[in-house]
Amino acid sequence: MHFLSSVTVGIGAALLLAPHVAAQGMYSKNSPVLQVDAKSWTNLIEKSHVPSIVEFYAPWCGHCKNLKPAYEKAATGLEGLVQVAAVNCDEESNKAFCGRLGVQGFPTLKTVRMSAKGKPIVVDYQGQRSAKAIVEAGKALLPNSVKRVEDKDLAKWLADKNETAKAIMFSSQGKTSATLKALANDFEGSLNVAQIRDKDEDAAEMFGVTDFPTLVVLPGGDKEPVVYSGEMTKPEMTEWLKQYAKLRTGPPASSSGSKSKDSKAKSSKAAKSYEKAAKSHAKEEATEAARAAASETVEDPDAESPAPTMDDVPKPVKVPVAAKPLPTLATQAELQSACLGEKTQTCLLAILPAADADEAHSASLANLATAQEKLHGGEQAIFPFYVVPSANEFASTLRSSLALAEDSLEVITVNGKRGWWRHYDAGKGFEVSAIEDWVDAVKFGDVKKQKLPADLIGGETAKVDEDKSEL
Repeated sequence: MHFLSSVTVGIGAALLLAPHVAAQGMYSKNSPVLQVDAKSWTNLIEKSHVPSIVEFYAPWCGHCKNLKPAYEKAATGLEGLVQVAAVNCDEESNKAFCGRLGVQGFPTLKTVRMSAKGKPIVVDYQGQRSAKAIVEAGKALLPNSVKRVEDKDLAKWLADKNETAKAIMFSSQGKTSATLKALANDFEGSLNVAQIRDKDEDAAEMFGVTDFPTLVVLPGGDKEPVVYSGEMTKPEMTEWLKQYAKLRTGPPASSSGSKSKDSKAKSSKAAKSYEKAAKSHAKEEATEAARAAASETVEDPDAESPAPTMDDVPKPVKVPVAAKPLPTLATQAELQSACLGEKTQTCLLAILPAADADEAHSASLANLATAQEKLHGGEQAIFPFYVVPSANEFASTLRSSLALAEDSLEVITVNGKRGWWRHYDAGKGFEVSAIEDWVDAVKFGDVKKQKLPADLIGGETAKVDEDKSEL
């Protein structure tokens, strides 16, 4: 009886404390994790040139509490490189905001980085919930504006924009470090940064460099180069470089936004969505607690469960809902009418190889459908996704004209009106997060355009003739 009572009390306490009583935030003022709320989100996260990883949590969430040590460790590891932030979704003023961002379980992690056009790209983090994995994901968000310079092109790089200060990192490493990427990002616009390998002996001799790494600054114009002699850490190098260049401050002008007319209605709807998700999540945690308690043996009532490791922190439970399959463009006429006409807008095309029924392709198409549904539910419009089967007589023409592989699923975006196309790198895989990230990059112009061959575009006359031939 005593055992059952304790289980019942545990469930009741979890439900009572769940979303009804806003608890104190999990992270203290001394925590390396940056505290963010609905009001500060735009300035601290969206408008910052520094990428961010953000946790959306509720203080009563057990999974969130388990994640805290790993998350704070990751924040310490990314200090000065990437912002590691957290939003308490249980705060009344944050509920509608969390709902608008699609938070349905705790903890939810999202990455935020600025596109080349100064617009924020927000993507769900799908990696492991360990400190190491979060740190690696954070470093991968850093833009790389560091120029790789060799002996043969050093003179050209030095002559270009000579009035602007330049910094050269002489290194024995082939890979550009996260610290150097972050420095280049912080001083972008006032300092051009390059990396030169130790094997480029002429460059090293020109600047009298014999030790690696060595940082050299060219103040600009006819001023003599200056060699840095301090510690090779981000804070020290930043302070030194401030003598010669200006740190980026403030948001870019293009990143300002405006509220829609029905923002209040959306906020109310988002808040209700959050409440529903929070209650459901609390019940799931209470059920898990009950199951865990019921599995304990009466013989050893004082036994303690082992402390969870950071790698074992579970993700929130979410019930998958199958997305509606993507529409198929079965003929050349349908394809040109929808996506390859003189007046058609942007489309995503999933071009199937001969083995249409391959299970691997079916899973990839399902992920594409899920990605479209998630993106379509956001605040920004998304272009349509279509499937082009191998039975479509124009599929082989597309592959040949665009030099696409014959035996694999190929994903491209096209715009017939503007005459461009972009190619998705299948090597990234077809996970939903990878697809979302690429689509966002396409929307913000971060993926290189290629010219669409004119013979692929169907004019109005050709389209009418094809329609008649099918009657």
